[in-house]
Amino acid sequence: MSAPRTLLVERRARVLHVTLNRPALRNAMSLDMVDELINALADAEQAGDRAIVLRGAEGHFCSGGDIKDMGAAQGQPVSDDVDPIANVNARFGELCVAYASTGLPVVAVVEGAVMGGGFGLACVADVVLASETALFRLPETGLGIVPAQIAPFLVERLGYSEARRLAVTGGKLDALKALDVGLVHAVHPTADLDAALEAELAQIRKGAPNAIAATKALMRRARLEAPASLVQDAAAAFAKAARSDEGAEGMTAFLEKRPARWAQEG
Repeated sequence: MSAPRTLLVERRARVLHVTLNRPALRNAMSLDMVDELINALADAEQAGDRAIVLRGAEGHFCSGGDIKDMGAAQGQPVSDDVDPIANVNARFGELCVAYASTGLPVVAVVEGAVMGGGFGLACVADVVLASETALFRLPETGLGIVPAQIAPFLVERLGYSEARRLAVTGGKLDALKALDVGLVHAVHPTADLDAALEAELAQIRKGAPNAIAATKALMRRARLEAPASLVQDAAAAFAKAARSDEGAEGMTAFLEKRPARWAQEG
């Protein structure tokens, strides 16, 4: 991966730490940042990392999309089959889908502004750790636009009623309210965030990488399909895991009362 211009990227102990780095704009998400976030995830997957961590520079996670990109697209002509504004918006949707679909654990560490697209990124993360300073907002309808690409992930994370309320009112959630509705999983003082992240990553490392990826894939289907329709596929996934090298190592480690090999890596 070429050196990014809008991110800080560091690999530590087989975890890719990605920091949104446009602090003067509270890490507003430009098209360049979208592309670099997609590339960072692909790099983590190809490198066999154990997890990817998202956070923002200098006290804010992300203040949403950079309106300069939309303004530039508004100035471009619309053809019969191409709307430049729609293309900009769809690219962000592709980012959300990529992070929602990855087999890697995704951890978001959020502080300060978590707005619009930043709100959406939090919704697609598997684990969200929040500072007490975090403030979530959906400002789109107040700007005369639509939270288009994040809408499915808002509903998935918050439920239909709460997602609809926030979208209609442009409502705000502080960190503790976000914890109450299940948007975040823990709230910590800012000074304790790094320690909380390391504790979470230690728990993630206890899981076998392929088993985690297969579990995430099955859970994505379980959101939309009836349990009866998944019985055979779930059984096949279980059998594949049990017969794999990970399954053999996991059972052996359990019987020998020792950590599994993957828990000691990194």
